[in-house]
Amino acid sequence: MAPYEGSHVPVLLNEAIGFLRAQPGGVFVDGTLGGGGHTEALLEATAPTGRVYGIDRDPDAIHRASDRLERFGPRFVPLLGNHGDVQSLLANEGVFAVDGAVADLGLSSDQLEDPSRGFSFQHDGPLDMRMDPRSGASAADLLANLPEAQIKSILWEFGEERRAGSIARAIVRHRESGGPIRRSGQLAALVEHAAGPGARRFRIHPATRTFQALRIAVNHELDTIDRFIHGATSLLRRDGRIVMISFHSLEDRSVKQTLRGLAHRCVCPPGLPVCGCGREDIVHLLTARPVRPSDDEVERNPRSRSARLRAAERL
Repeated sequence: MAPYEGSHVPVLLNEAIGFLRAQPGGVFVDGTLGGGGHTEALLEATAPTGRVYGIDRDPDAIHRASDRLERFGPRFVPLLGNHGDVQSLLANEGVFAVDGAVADLGLSSDQLEDPSRGFSFQHDGPLDMRMDPRSGASAADLLANLPEAQIKSILWEFGEERRAGSIARAIVRHRESGGPIRRSGQLAALVEHAAGPGARRFRIHPATRTFQALRIAVNHELDTIDRFIHGATSLLRRDGRIVMISFHSLEDRSVKQTLRGLAHRCVCPPGLPVCGCGREDIVHLLTARPVRPSDDEVERNPRSRSARLRAAERL
């Protein structure tokens, strides 16, 4: 098989850079480096002396982005790690304040289209799904070892899959009679059969929610959203901004709740002349509702259709 060559298209790029108000000399952190699209735009906007720290736990993403952004020299600093550890990762670089932070929580096209990663039901390959293939249990490991009730819980909680029970039951029956599920195509076919003919009437593939749920469970994705937002806002200078781009309701709900919590920390009854709780709001919300991609962007990049952007400013 020829080496995989991908090309990631950044989502809501102009909107993200606009909210971040990147200026020459600014220092920014991209918590999800991925294909490097948002980082590249920030490096261009902060020229000639600005710096961007790009975090990703996928070694392949770090390698690809480093090649793509080589022309920026030391102004681009790739960091291999989990964006939930943003404070410690930047502290290791001697950085304790930034002008802005961005995180695009979706999978990159490079990851989706690489069959060896197992993220997509459209490409048959090893059922891995780990952002960092060097550590942790793969999706195949989870399906081979977890009890039926726990598989059902994952599909319901992280995929909002209404047929979680029947799919979990089919997975366990298969591993008892035909062995564990080890390939993405194998899982996609099993889920489609378990979901029944009625599921094919819907716009999305019957396996979409199952693959989403397993990916979130394998990579503990929702746990890191809260950690990144808190860590990044702690690093922001006054008037610095954070931009979060999510791709499904669970991510967006977590982003919304965390940002609102930082924006409305005072718990005193309204109308008091003096606040008595001593808790100050940390950020000001810049987006009352999420910003969605334009029709033109969706036409150019159909994967952007579910994207939602939320932004806030450090007080």
